[in-house]
Amino acid sequence: MCPRPHCERRSLGVGQVRFIPGWDCHGLPIELKVLQTLKSDEKKNLTPISLRKKAAEFARDTVEKQKESFQRYGVWADWSDPYLTLLPAYEAAQIEAFGAMVEGGHIYRGRKPVNWSPSSRTALAEAELEYPEGHVSRSLYAAFAVHEPSEALKDVAENLRVAVWTTTPWTMPANLAVAVNAKLDYAVVEHGDMKLIVATDLIPTLAKKFKGESEEPAPMKILKEVKGEALVGTTYKHPFYERISQIVLGGDYITTESGTGLVHTAPGHGVEDYQTGLKYGLELLSPVDDAGRFTEEAGEDLLGKNVLSDGNQACIDKMEAAGALLLEEPYGHKYPYDWRTKKPTIFRATDQWFASVENFRTQCLDAIDGVKFIPEVGRNRIRPMIEGRSDWCISRQRNWGVPIPVFYHQDSGEALLTKESIKHVQDIVAAKGTDAWFEMDIKDLLPPSHQADSDNWVRGTDTMDVWFDSGSR
Repeated sequence: MCPRPHCERRSLGVGQVRFIPGWDCHGLPIELKVLQTLKSDEKKNLTPISLRKKAAEFARDTVEKQKESFQRYGVWADWSDPYLTLLPAYEAAQIEAFGAMVEGGHIYRGRKPVNWSPSSRTALAEAELEYPEGHVSRSLYAAFAVHEPSEALKDVAENLRVAVWTTTPWTMPANLAVAVNAKLDYAVVEHGDMKLIVATDLIPTLAKKFKGESEEPAPMKILKEVKGEALVGTTYKHPFYERISQIVLGGDYITTESGTGLVHTAPGHGVEDYQTGLKYGLELLSPVDDAGRFTEEAGEDLLGKNVLSDGNQACIDKMEAAGALLLEEPYGHKYPYDWRTKKPTIFRATDQWFASVENFRTQCLDAIDGVKFIPEVGRNRIRPMIEGRSDWCISRQRNWGVPIPVFYHQDSGEALLTKESIKHVQDIVAAKGTDAWFEMDIKDLLPPSHQADSDNWVRGTDTMDVWFDSGSR
């Protein structure tokens, strides 16, 4: 439903409850609906403010239609005084709530991998993803040539390679390490004219996969066995670039359930990869743009290719040309899709605003313990959700929504997000609505303490996740 209706209960006394209906009026669904109604020429001339005007009109019209339907159904509510998240008073209250979170140390800006929708060109939260049945990825097994072996591998170093597996071949340009589990058993095995490092428990499975045209498992003679920690320090050559990377210790996410037991690590394209990269100070390389196309960082031969189509194929071809491809095979698994466009998403490192729950996680858990659940099993569902709740990416690269009231210094990129600056924007929004953020001169949007050097600042272009709107009521 778009916009999404809500109801708020307001107690009037014992046995009396009044329902105040309300609607979420911002967000990507409405923006997409508006864009779908425009012709190509109209889209070319569209500005942020003209899009917002059309989105507001669409939202208000939809609210009226839904309101009429609810009344026709006989729903009792205070239909004359609903709350709409596009009203200036609500928007100002939302910015006030955001400011309180900033002051409490719960809001920060960071660069790390997030779910990114190339089809919508925005970051997405977990709640905005769906996992349709039947998704099949093009997975590959690859072998990276060892450059310098660790002490434990020196006696088997000739023609030695590090075997990895991935369901996202397009992330190969961003490979900066291979991670192993310190506690797992690994083996150096013979495979044709090369030697491969693989997890010992996976040798039977890999022998069957690498059999080629023969029906018999590929011969894999074990030459040496070591623990994962003995592999650390080994360096290898990247198949595409003049880049030397190393084997590092990962975590418990490295298992022998699939793959090779050694994990291709691209810190700019995965959650575990990012965490491992932090431990070793690895670069946050993500050579992919907003549309899901390779950038210059990936090289001229990949530049402009879509990572989910011809870019993926190009990486597979490059692996084969480099002699690094062991096997390509289809792999059916759960994969995130944008629930609005119904198209696949990617993990991609970008600069975003996040809400951290670390400072009040304990307070939330204590509050849960003070609630009587009917049935009691409900507590067992919500408590693990809070315990495992990661930071929430609240910024969206859209025009229709409540703007994050931040300014950036043109030279340093420093963010201006203070109690004074937020309160100044809040007062403007209360009087004029959030369109003012897009229409007014930046000098007037800046707080008095920064208006004299307004030429040095630019306004932020991100809006808040629409779920932030809902949670601000």
